[in-house]
Amino acid sequence: MRVPDAQCPAWARPALESVLGRVAVTRAGVGDRFPLYADPFGRWTTTGRGSWTGGFWAGLQWLRARSTGDPADREAARLCTARLTGWTEKDTATRGLIFWYGTVLADGGALTVRERAARACRAAFDGELGLVPWGSAFGGPRLLARADGVPGLVPLLATVDPEAAVSHLRRHLDLCLGQRPRHWSWQHDQTAGWTAGEDPPPGWSRGPAWLLLAVAEAVRHVGFGELADVTAELMSGDLVPLADAARPDGPRDTSAAAVTATALLLLGHRSRAVAVLEELVRSHLTGDGRLLDGCYDLASATAVRHELIWGDFFLAYALALLTGLVEPA
Repeated sequence: MRVPDAQCPAWARPALESVLGRVAVTRAGVGDRFPLYADPFGRWTTTGRGSWTGGFWAGLQWLRARSTGDPADREAARLCTARLTGWTEKDTATRGLIFWYGTVLADGGALTVRERAARACRAAFDGELGLVPWGSAFGGPRLLARADGVPGLVPLLATVDPEAAVSHLRRHLDLCLGQRPRHWSWQHDQTAGWTAGEDPPPGWSRGPAWLLLAVAEAVRHVGFGELADVTAELMSGDLVPLADAARPDGPRDTSAAAVTATALLLLGHRSRAVAVLEELVRSHLTGDGRLLDGCYDLASATAVRHELIWGDFFLAYALALLTGLVEPA
């Protein structure tokens, strides 16, 4: 339902139109590949299968289809989602990111793909650990708990097993917020139990942003009684946080801010969400719809001041919620 103009910031709809216009330009440029990040000149680095970010590209195309009503846009979104099908059986908790955000705005056959992914994730749930492990799809230890393995997976699991969804969230919150400094990844060993990892680093701003989004999704899909305390603990004091709080001379991460804005809108914290979005639009969004100053990975100096596909998605999703193009899912 469209939000009346008097209740919607004047910059919101033009910003959304700009980001969704960028989708058409990107689609023409990348073809059947999946955009990952673009340099400040707009040149994309792409992947062939989508990696953990493929669902955000599909989600952006579904958002554009909602906006334009053009059957060609809808077909492009459908085909993009279909190309993600191979990830349903991959051993990775990022199936939440891929299949929830890749289908949350979709219809038709895409919902069948989401159901398959949800059941596969439920089959991977480890009852003793109380979560779906990070998995082996991207190499490294399988028995990890990571903050970026929680958003998307909570609502995805909730479609088939709400108790597993709550357990997955609670275990990650207990680990990630249970000590200082915070750690956003944990490895499990049968003898030593859970051991904190240093990658991502404790100051990683997407850690609390991802968990805040997962909490917001849990509130909507399974109910969550610890809302107030957890939300306050995960909120950033900056509208656009540093990529790593321990690096005050380093870049900021607009993607963390966009994720946070989406979570805040889902939680009903509209005024703070609007403040974050206004700063993103005013200071970091180009006229042709590129959200710059996202930081993919500061430690490896990979795409540290770039346009990130998930940054674009969450900015567009938050603006779509704010303007009433879509309802909260």
